[in-house]
Parts: sequence; C-alpha cells; structure tokens
Amino acid sequence: MSPVQPALPTTVARLDHTAVYASDRQLSAEFLAAVLGLEVGAPFGPFLPVDLGNGVTLDYYEKRDEPVQPQHYAFLVPDAQFDAMIARLEALGVTYYADPNHTAPGRVNDLFGGRGAYFDDPDGHNMEIMTRPYARP
Repeated sequence: MSPVQPALPTTVARLDHTAVYASDRQLSAEFLAAVLGLEVGAPFGPFLPVDLGNGVTLDYYEKRDEPVQPQHYAFLVPDAQFDAMIARLEALGVTYYADPNHTAPGRVNDLFGGRGAYFDDPDGHNMEIMTRPYARP
C-alpha cells in the first residue's frame, strides 16, 4: 500500500481519480499496470487502483450487471520508456496501432514531434500511450 500523501493546495481543478469499468477488475488493472510498468494497489472498497504516479489513480470497478461500454484513456509517458511499453504489448500478444481507429497495426505515430500508439485493454477500452501532448489551439 502506498503511503498517504499530504493534501496539495489546489488552485485549479485537477483530476484526482476516475472509475474504470471492467468485467474483471483484477485482470484489467494488472494488464494496464504491466503495460505501463506500474503496480496495482491494494483494494479500496469495490475499487482496485492503479496509481499513475502524478496524483491520479484509475480505480478499476467490476461491472457485472451489464456490458462494459468502451472508453478512451490517453497516457502521457516518458519517451525513454515508450519502447519498453511497446515491447511489453508485443510480449503480451497485444496488437497496437498508429491511429485511434486501429487501421495501422504494428505501427506507431509521430504526432506533435513525439511517438504514440493505441491498443485495446481486455474490455475494449481504447488505450493510448504518447510521448508528447497534443497541440491544442
């Protein structure tokens, strides 16, 4: 279990955590943690957290009464760790794509001067890893 972090003063709204629906919270949390090189935290009530290391957790919540509706989750990752993440996807037998519509398998993109890739998690959530944030107008 990670130590309790002191509350940071908030001058703007920032994301603290979000629930990620999964048909099997353990499987999905372990999958993402393995790809990103993170750890799965201790259960917290019905949630299984993956701490992203920037004060935000993804709290996996098992949804058994209806199908999971796929969402999109994008992760800004260090360029130095991108190749290792791609290698972990390959080792897991997971196809990655250069585009969000999954039409360019086994390729990465070079958007905004960085690198990026998309892949599905066990419930079909469209996950994205990218080394540069999107340039917004």
